[in-house]
Amino acid sequence: MYELVRLTERTFYIDCPAKMGIYLLDDAGALLIDSGNDKEAGKKVLKLLDANGWELAAILNTHSNADHIGGNRLLQDRLGVPAYTAGLEAAFTKYPILEPSFLYGGYPCKALRSKFLMAQPSDTRDVGEWELPDGMEILPLPGHFFAMFGIKTPDGVWFLADCLSGENILEKYHLAFLYDVKAYLDTLDKVETLDGARFVPAHAPVVTDIRPLCEANRRKVHENIDMLLAICREPLCFEEILKRVFDHYALTMDFNQYVLVGSTVRSYLSYLCDEQNLEAQFTENRLLWRAVR
Repeated sequence: MYELVRLTERTFYIDCPAKMGIYLLDDAGALLIDSGNDKEAGKKVLKLLDANGWELAAILNTHSNADHIGGNRLLQDRLGVPAYTAGLEAAFTKYPILEPSFLYGGYPCKALRSKFLMAQPSDTRDVGEWELPDGMEILPLPGHFFAMFGIKTPDGVWFLADCLSGENILEKYHLAFLYDVKAYLDTLDKVETLDGARFVPAHAPVVTDIRPLCEANRRKVHENIDMLLAICREPLCFEEILKRVFDHYALTMDFNQYVLVGSTVRSYLSYLCDEQNLEAQFTENRLLWRAVR
């Protein structure tokens, strides 16, 4: 765990639960792509930097989920380096209580105010203000979270954040977290056309051809759509729909899974409603969802 893996002359990744990237600049400085899930991840990064004689120049946070920004605070406290992100991700990074609050839809109880959903607060700047090294690209990858982006290093390695789940994860959890289903499907279409030497999803193996994984994720989205339409043949409230989703996939509910899967199911319901495949009706002070086909 936290092994440094070299992909090209200047591009590396740190093998950990949410892969981090390192790109070496001309002056022996290093860019860190995401910072892991907590201060311990930050300490691991410090050790790797010290062992290789690299000086951290900046952190690029692809998005604000806790497992991608958790090391920011320690690295900024120790090294004073800037971090860059995009759009609403900056607010969630500075005020991490927003993540469990958003997922739960109200003030989160203590079980949700843990490092799994809440990183330590850290300051970020807008990635649009940062002068990219020659040959580096920033690519918006919406769908999973508000303003997530991917990064292509000048030597052709794409860091794709959470826009793809590994097939083992898809088969274990089935409903990878999504905020905007339509935007996510568009992102999959975009990603499978990318050119690159290597592709590094945060939660899947590194590959040279990203298209099979894009297709696996797309199939799972459509499987979930079909499952929800089948469940909603009769008018049902959200809590009953969620119970049937958990039962269908034999998932075990706890607070974290309730908010992560629950928020994702709500996103699917919104997508299907907007696509006119579901209708929402208010009956006896309950919001009910029913398939129209």
